[in-house]
Amino acid sequence: MDENVNNIDQGRLPIVALIGRPNVGKSTLVNRLLGRREAIIEDRPGVTRDRVRYEAEWAGRSFALIDTGGWEPDLTGLGLKVAQSAEMAIEEADLVLMVVDATVGAMEEEMALISHIRKTRTPVLLIANKVDSAEAELLVHELWQLGLGEPIPVSALHGRGSGDLLDRVIDMLPKEILKSEVDAPRRVVLVGRPNVGKSSLLNAIAGTERALVDSVAGTTRDPIDEELEFGGEIWRFIDTAGIRKHANQASGTEYYAMLRTEAALERAEVAILVIDAAEPITDQDLRIMNMVVESGRALVIAMNKWDLVDEDRREALEREKDKELDQVEWAERINVAALTGWHRDRLAPALRRALNGWETRVPTSKLNAFLGTLIGATPPPVRGGKQPKILFATQPSTAPPRFLIFTTGFLEPSYRRFIERRLREEFGFAGAPVEVSVRVRT
Repeated sequence: MDENVNNIDQGRLPIVALIGRPNVGKSTLVNRLLGRREAIIEDRPGVTRDRVRYEAEWAGRSFALIDTGGWEPDLTGLGLKVAQSAEMAIEEADLVLMVVDATVGAMEEEMALISHIRKTRTPVLLIANKVDSAEAELLVHELWQLGLGEPIPVSALHGRGSGDLLDRVIDMLPKEILKSEVDAPRRVVLVGRPNVGKSSLLNAIAGTERALVDSVAGTTRDPIDEELEFGGEIWRFIDTAGIRKHANQASGTEYYAMLRTEAALERAEVAILVIDAAEPITDQDLRIMNMVVESGRALVIAMNKWDLVDEDRREALEREKDKELDQVEWAERINVAALTGWHRDRLAPALRRALNGWETRVPTSKLNAFLGTLIGATPPPVRGGKQPKILFATQPSTAPPRFLIFTTGFLEPSYRRFIERRLREEFGFAGAPVEVSVRVRT
C-alpha cells in the first residue's frame, strides 16, 4: 500500500490549502479551480477572513480546497486571528498552494510565511498569479529566489494555466479514500443576524476554534463547512455570514454573502436559527426564520448568550417568544451559552428529533382514518352556501412533510391550519414545517 494513504484519516478527502498575502488572488483562484463562483471576491484586501472549505474535483479525483484570509506577520486583533486561521489551514493540509502576485514580485512578508510553511514540512507548490499574458511570464523567473522550486504561472482571472495547475495538484495529492454515501453526515446550517454568536456556537460544538470569532459584527463572510463529531455521530456544520438586510438592500460583500447563505440553506437538512437572547427579538430575526421555513428545512432555535440574561430579561423574552415565534411553535428552542459551552449537549438530541419529524411519513390508510374522525367531529365550514367534502388525502413527500387533500370545494386557510395543528398533535412532526395543500375536484 502507498505510504501516503496512511497519512489520511479514513473517509477524509485530501486537503489543498491556498495561502498568501492579502489581495494576491487566492479567492479568485479558488473559484477558477472549482469551476464555479463560490468564494466571495472584491477588488480590495481582507475580504476572506476564515478558512473556508470547498469540495473540488479534477480528472476523476476529489479533494477539499481551503481558501484562507491574507497572511501577514506581526498583526493584532482580528488580523491576528485571520493569520492564525491561515496557519491552522497549513497544518491540516496535505498540499499547500503558496499564491504570489507575479506583478508585484517577492516581498518580505512572503519570506516570513515560507519560513512558517517549512516548519510544518507540508508539500508546497509556488503559484505565480496574475500572469495574464506571455509578456507577464518574464516576471515569473524572479520568484525562483523564494526557494520553493519552479513557479507555476497562472491567471486566476482569465483561467490561463489553471488546467496545468490542477494536473500538478492531482499528481502531488495522497491517495483518496472514498467516503461511503451510506455514512454521509447530516447537514446542519447555522443562520442568524450578525454577531449573535453563530461562529462561537460552532466552536463550542467542535470543542476548538474552527471559525473566527470577533466582537466586530460580520466577521464571517463565506459559509464554512466543518465535519465534526458531536453527540456520538458525525455532522457537517455550515456556519454562515450574518444577514443584516433585505436582499434588495444589500450590496457588494454583503450581497454575495447573502446569496451564499441562501445556497448553504438549500443544501442543508436542518437549520439552527441563532438568536441573541440578551436582546429583543428583531424583525430581521423573524425574516431569517421565515427564510428557513420557506426553504422547507427542519428547524431548531438556539437562544444564545443565556449567560447574559437576567431575571427581567427572561420575563420579557418569554412574552416576545409567545408573540413573535408563535408561527414556529413546533420548533424546539434550546437556551445555550456558546462562549461557556453551557447546554451545547442539548443541541444534538434536538437536531435528531427535528430530522426525525422532517422525515416522518404517515401511511395513507392511517392518514385517511384520522381525517375521517376529524371531519366527523369538526366538518369544514360552509362556503358560498355549500359545505365542501373531503374525499381523501395522501402524503406525496417527506423532508419536509407535504400533504395533499382532495375535496369538492375550497377549504378556508383557517381550516387548513386546523388540520395541520391536529396532524402535529397526532403524528408529531416536531421541528419540521408541514405543508397542507388542497386540490378541488369538480
